[in-house]
Amino acid sequence: MKGISGFAVGAERIVYALFNGKTFGQPNSAPVGSDLFFETKDAFIHVDLKTVQARNIGDYTTNIFVGDNQNSYRGKIKVQGEKDREYSGALPVIYKNKGNPKPCLSYFITILYDEDSLKILNINIISMPNGMLNEIYGHRVLKAGKNPGKIRFNFSEINRFELLDGEKKRIKVVYFNEEMEKKFLSKLKFINSIYLAQK
Repeated sequence: MKGISGFAVGAERIVYALFNGKTFGQPNSAPVGSDLFFETKDAFIHVDLKTVQARNIGDYTTNIFVGDNQNSYRGKIKVQGEKDREYSGALPVIYKNKGNPKPCLSYFITILYDEDSLKILNINIISMPNGMLNEIYGHRVLKAGKNPGKIRFNFSEINRFELLDGEKKRIKVVYFNEEMEKKFLSKLKFINSIYLAQK
């Protein structure tokens, strides 16, 4: 298998089947938003799948690319040597649903894999703050992307739910391959620390 697309499509189908089979919520077929979109009793939930090849591990270790139509965050992006840039995700912070407003929640399932062996190295579920939480998280959520106008979700900087008591994490390590090559393990120090704390 060459490239990322075939792996990503297959992974998305599996995740959709799992979510749909567990009565997670009512699937929503809106043409904008993330890969998967569900309505539950309390919220509208966007779930986007991010598959990253191990050779691009730097795009995975502490922050991930996020599309405007995958989040509701509003804030500033600090750009080195430039003035802070205003940012506003394309999703609403609240869906006004027939007199029953529900918050917009954004989750990312991240999968790191070795494209040569197709072995999975790591799978995480990560929660990105809603735009209403700007006063709590400020500019720490966003990081400038590689290209102008693109953003990254800086999950390592805001790895816990700061309004909740205790150390409830915004990142859940679902799978961590403890037998991965040392060159990968050394780059996944942050995620490994979360994984070890969960055990």
